[in-house]
Amino acid sequence: MVTIKDIARELNVSTATVSMVLNGKAEKRVKPHIIEQVQEKARELGYKPNLMARSLKTNSTRILGFLSDHIASTPFAGRIVVGAQQAARELGYLLVIVNSQGNKQLEAEEIEALKHYGVDGYLYACMYNQRVQIPKNLAHEQTVIIDGTDEDGRVSSICPDEEKIGYMATRELIDAGCTRIVFFDALPDLIAQELRYKGYEHAMYEAGLEPIDEGYTDEDAFSYGAAHVLDDIQPDGIVCFNDIRAGFIYAEAERRGIHIGQDISVVSVDNQPLIINSLRPGLTSIELPHYEMGYWAVYKLVEQISQSSIIMQKMTPFTSGVQLTQLTPSATAVECAMIRRQSVVTINQKQ
Repeated sequence: MVTIKDIARELNVSTATVSMVLNGKAEKRVKPHIIEQVQEKARELGYKPNLMARSLKTNSTRILGFLSDHIASTPFAGRIVVGAQQAARELGYLLVIVNSQGNKQLEAEEIEALKHYGVDGYLYACMYNQRVQIPKNLAHEQTVIIDGTDEDGRVSSICPDEEKIGYMATRELIDAGCTRIVFFDALPDLIAQELRYKGYEHAMYEAGLEPIDEGYTDEDAFSYGAAHVLDDIQPDGIVCFNDIRAGFIYAEAERRGIHIGQDISVVSVDNQPLIINSLRPGLTSIELPHYEMGYWAVYKLVEQISQSSIIMQKMTPFTSGVQLTQLTPSATAVECAMIRRQSVVTINQKQ
């Protein structure tokens, strides 16, 4: 078993230096290049901390509680868990995942159970972007919200940049030459609906075009809504709130002999594999940053626990140009990626 002494011997530094680095207490005490050397050598040698000994000494278990309503059992949003687990491994933490299935009583019991095990902090993950009031028994705990924002503005949170999603999707169609672009929307009280439509409006007005909102479509009437868009509005471009709605546009277009990617262009949001893989031609869709949100949230939580700002400088997914936007002092948004396929046609291609 690799020990702190082994790492110190390899680098010819003191065990105290190695201990400070591996326990997140090296900021302003150890030179940055030494910190990097210690972390690299620990990875190289396969160092694993003795969590029981550490918890007795530091009053820290190095365990994080991951609370979710449904996402832990959902493959689509489950990428949040994957990102969180990766970050936890990098930082030497263990992630304990509990799933309440939306049951508030069960959620409260799970939080108390996690407290019993002495977890250092909590990740509170939502199935979709929403305003959150965290449970009362988390009020005085280190907590980060994933895919939501705190109603009171006190708890740190991460969510997709919803307004930019609407803007990007609309801009993709405008750049292809579309001028009659409709927004095929969702439940009016969703944060994502409100902000994506705002981004859509921004792009339309910026291009000198008039926004067209087909109006909220009830889930039981998606086919009717898609038919209304194609028959009554007759757009040359459609921004779909999500891939489910895009699927109904595809179905209704096929019934009418309208060829997506030839006669009309469609851009959607989610990039859900189960839906995307069933649509032809391939659907251009904006992928929600589930992995990145889970990864960022763990780093943010550990920063809060350790009170060390150097933690956030080590996030590897964000060194490749992923943009973060500070919405409020406590709320952060992460940009999304456009996955281009064959559902958008340029004016020149039509002709």
